[in-house]
Amino acid sequence: MKQASAGKTLRADLIVIVGLLLLAAVLWLVLSIGREEGGVAVVRVDGVETERHLLSVDGVFPLNGGSNILVIEDGQAWLSEANCPDLLCVKQGKIHYTGQVITCLPNRLTVTVESGESNGVDFTVG
Repeated sequence: MKQASAGKTLRADLIVIVGLLLLAAVLWLVLSIGREEGGVAVVRVDGVETERHLLSVDGVFPLNGGSNILVIEDGQAWLSEANCPDLLCVKQGKIHYTGQVITCLPNRLTVTVESGESNGVDFTVG
């Protein structure tokens, strides 16, 4: 009698596992299809936009009075250096999809990837 119960439990567990794997696959597809390559890295300090850099132009840019160093290379942006104690902003890695953000809370700085449309705003290059 106990073996029949164990078989039903195993089958129910497998159904749950397969269902969760399918759900994860569908979510991954939806999220990856909706991604759009960005064209601009927008720098904000205290919520105020201070700079814009094209992701198509490689360079190294000191931000916020030199407290952070932004690197743009091969269409990706990342912070290579910061003077904050935890360096979480540096550890966040490279970003290049629209909507991705690097945040440095101690320096009140964000770098956000936006679409390549200029909307009449001049870009800072170099």
